[in-house]
Amino acid sequence: MPNSRPPHSRPLTPRLIRSLEVLVAVAETGQMRMGAKLLGLSQPAASQHIANLEKEFGTRLVDRSTRPARLTHAGLRLHNRAQKILNALSDMESEMRHIGQASINVLRVGIQASIATTITPSLIALAQEQFGVEDIILHAGQSGDHEHLLRTKQADLAITSNPFLDMDGLERHHIMKEAYLLVLPPDYAGPTDSLEAVQEYLPLIRFGDTTNAGRQIAQHLRRLRFEPKKVIQADRSSMVTSSVAAGQGFSLLTPTLLIDGMVEDMRMSLRVLPVTGLSRTLTVVARKGELRELPAKIAELTTRELTRKIEEFVGGIGLEAVTLG
Repeated sequence: MPNSRPPHSRPLTPRLIRSLEVLVAVAETGQMRMGAKLLGLSQPAASQHIANLEKEFGTRLVDRSTRPARLTHAGLRLHNRAQKILNALSDMESEMRHIGQASINVLRVGIQASIATTITPSLIALAQEQFGVEDIILHAGQSGDHEHLLRTKQADLAITSNPFLDMDGLERHHIMKEAYLLVLPPDYAGPTDSLEAVQEYLPLIRFGDTTNAGRQIAQHLRRLRFEPKKVIQADRSSMVTSSVAAGQGFSLLTPTLLIDGMVEDMRMSLRVLPVTGLSRTLTVVARKGELRELPAKIAELTTRELTRKIEEFVGGIGLEAVTLG
């Protein structure tokens, strides 16, 4: 039988789809390394995917002479088309997964790294036992990771500290709003009535500016005209809590950011923060109408599990002082 495909058309193979995903990830992160990390690839593997695309289309797609990497004109054109293709494929996959199904076959979830250990077992049990989910894919990370997963439709749902209000087509379910606490080494005996007084004894240890929590804290402190003399930055709550527990500084953390450290029996002294207005909100964000009542149920479950942990570990200073509902 003769080949009826037009002579210049290219089949949409799994390899080509993966290469397009790499191009989109590199374009959105501006780095080959970060783009590769988002997709669980090595940097050489991601580079090879881009090289394959350039060979396939006979044109340069990425300007490798700049930092961060930039797409060429041809790369920008292909990026635009690649997004449309990948979104269409994801929509088709989602529709086929749900048509005529009494259950959800595959559930892909992004979870805030600081609470992933606490809620993962209960989340899996809920999805499997009440909704008949067969395959579950979990990604722990920061809110920036969740935004990429949702935009590229690599996640159906995210449990995150950013509600992504600028993204359309999403449903949002409130988990909790929690106030930041003043977190000190266990043997700290200095003043706690102001951040200025504390920093005379200890440097500030906080989340880095690459994280949503780090940016939020930095912006709030600028509004308060508080300029730390010394700052240590880290991008994981366990790194922050372990440094505070070792007496290397003080921090501003919410109860859920403290949970992993408390589970590891890190000793810290907790106080109500001597400044007002600093809090964060946790939300379940999902693509609208795709998962029936599952997102709302996950929000209820997460609220319940996190409240239990907060009461267990930091309830000694009064739950009303650390969670705002």
